[in-house]
Amino acid sequence: MTPVAERSGFVHEQACYDLLARAGLKPPRHGWLGEALAFAPGEAVVLKGLAEELWHKSELGAVRFLAFEPTALASAAAEMRTRAEAEGHAWIGTLVCERIRMARAEGLPTEAFAGLTRGEGGWTLVIGLGGLQADALGKLAPPLRWPLAFVTPEVALADLEAHLLGQVWLGTLRGAQALTTRAQLRTFLAGLWEAAALAEAEGLELLELNPIALDPAGDPRPLDGVGRRSGPKPDRIPPPPGFLEALTAPRRIAVMGVSSKPDGVGRIILENLRLAGLPEGDLIIVRPHETRFLDLPCLPDAVALGAQPVDLLVLALPASAALEVVETLIAQGEGARVVALVAGGLGDGADTEGLGERLRACLAAARSEGRWTPALLGPNFLGHVVPIRRINTTFIPEDKWTPPQGGGSLALLSQSGAFLLSRLSVGASLPLGLGVALGNQLDLRLPDLLEALELDPMIRSVGAYVEGFGAGDLEATARIGARLRTAGKTLLLYRAGRTEAGLAAAASHTGALAGDRELEAALLSRAGIPVAPSIAAFDAGLAWLGAFPALAPGPVAVLTNAGFESVAAGDLMGGAFPPATLWGHETAKLQTLLTTHGLDQLVAPHLPLDITPMADLAAYQAIARLLLEGEAAVLIVGLVPFTRRLALEDPLRAEAFAQALRAAAEPRGKAVGLVVDAGSAYAGLRQTLAKAGLPVFARMEAALEGLKALDVKPR
Repeated sequence: MTPVAERSGFVHEQACYDLLARAGLKPPRHGWLGEALAFAPGEAVVLKGLAEELWHKSELGAVRFLAFEPTALASAAAEMRTRAEAEGHAWIGTLVCERIRMARAEGLPTEAFAGLTRGEGGWTLVIGLGGLQADALGKLAPPLRWPLAFVTPEVALADLEAHLLGQVWLGTLRGAQALTTRAQLRTFLAGLWEAAALAEAEGLELLELNPIALDPAGDPRPLDGVGRRSGPKPDRIPPPPGFLEALTAPRRIAVMGVSSKPDGVGRIILENLRLAGLPEGDLIIVRPHETRFLDLPCLPDAVALGAQPVDLLVLALPASAALEVVETLIAQGEGARVVALVAGGLGDGADTEGLGERLRACLAAARSEGRWTPALLGPNFLGHVVPIRRINTTFIPEDKWTPPQGGGSLALLSQSGAFLLSRLSVGASLPLGLGVALGNQLDLRLPDLLEALELDPMIRSVGAYVEGFGAGDLEATARIGARLRTAGKTLLLYRAGRTEAGLAAAASHTGALAGDRELEAALLSRAGIPVAPSIAAFDAGLAWLGAFPALAPGPVAVLTNAGFESVAAGDLMGGAFPPATLWGHETAKLQTLLTTHGLDQLVAPHLPLDITPMADLAAYQAIARLLLEGEAAVLIVGLVPFTRRLALEDPLRAEAFAQALRAAAEPRGKAVGLVVDAGSAYAGLRQTLAKAGLPVFARMEAALEGLKALDVKPR
């Protein structure tokens, strides 16, 4: 009988076998019942009934172990078809497969499963203990998970060797015998990578292989396979290039939606932008029937922007009016390089009229035809800040929030506007080059900003708050994050929504996608992107990156005048930032310094180093220089300030001390952080010390948690 064609996206076993064979894997010999088959009479075979959406054939009695005898096989196949069609499955055909004798290990599971999935992170391979008890065995030995774009078969082989499955197969458990070899497993894994490439080319999004068994020669053999083809996915056309320049260095800015009320959203944005000191005529209000308003020039409408375009247009308008403005700009092919949509109600839960879909369609149509469009920020765009140019498009009045001053090499991107403001308020001394509240990312998305910042020589580290990844954004973020790391830039994420309650809150906030969090974590880690476990750790990590953008993992030395800080430091160090070691000659030099400063009877010369409240600033400086000459990549200096011997009350003296520490560290490529664990009376001291460009923390724990947040542990 000739099998019927697939009627849905379901990919049946014979099609999977064909793909696996082309990938160099070794499915069983097989053929359709009713055709010429290369099996000897009486040979042991497996009869498999294939039907649409029949994923688990054994549960429907569609798998039978028989001897090759055409009449008996035909009878069994007819029974299978009757059962399948009774359950609503359209019949495809009956497959006769070689019955492979499987290698066994007494008392141990030897079957595996493999799943190839094309999701938001690209192709991912999951391998674990398989067979009928795969779910139960997975709780005992969780499966391995590899994002293929960031893992090689060689790396996967090392992981597999350490897993229970690999230990059983390679016979490394006590009393076990090897069932296969590393070379055979390496070939098998390479075949799975090739299978993913073939699946991608043929439009599949899923390929499940269960079970996979070792044959007597030790070769892994996929005995069963099913899959699914993906539906058509429209290609996203990225926003036009140059939008970052329009955000960070706009020459002309227009605001639309400015009223005479001083507390109106548009009015507050305008007043904040006045502080940028743009030349006359470069800050414009779009307002009908006016030539001048609030002592600024006016244009009547969006059409007028076609003749006098701006770099940045901020629309503080209701959703429907904002949509009409964007449609006008696209229709006329000019007006603004970047348009910021302040209002919500465009493609979110408040959009009851399909305005967001209308805007997406308008953008997509224009870009697919090669016509001009602006880049859009938002909706729900709370604003952005460029401190060096005093640009502030937030609608937060100056008496409620003061934007950072100066400038620097750190960028902060956030899917939550309030998070951005809070972080910049808490980290007022951060050397911020750019802060952007992304809003609902209808057009400009996190990967777009990251890709633009990759090419910005002024930005050397990026922090990002993420509540969810839209379609394609996880893979794009991982790829760009890996490139940033290669270029010596660090991307630090804080991922909100780790719990069920957090996921629900994130979904209600931005409509963000939760996704597979285990896959997401594995993908980001393999790409070398650290994810802070808490907001406090994220803040501390940003403080380190702001001061030392090229901070690299390495040993940590702690110097303090408080015993509790040295004990706490010993508990918290580890991972990519282990405790530094003092070698013999260094210990001798330290002992000499302790004697010179009258501390030899009080202080034991070992790390973490507690030099007691009897130490003065001269002792601190001399010992810090010694530690920075050693193996430590990072020095943390704890200053519990209550003793008069430190004499930090004089701001000039305190700043000079911090400057001396930085001067000792920088030529050696080292990093220094300061800790002042004291109350609000010492807030001024922390601010003074921070003027030297060093990260200053309120607790030793915060300094070390910030370092740990920058650690990446491959999964």
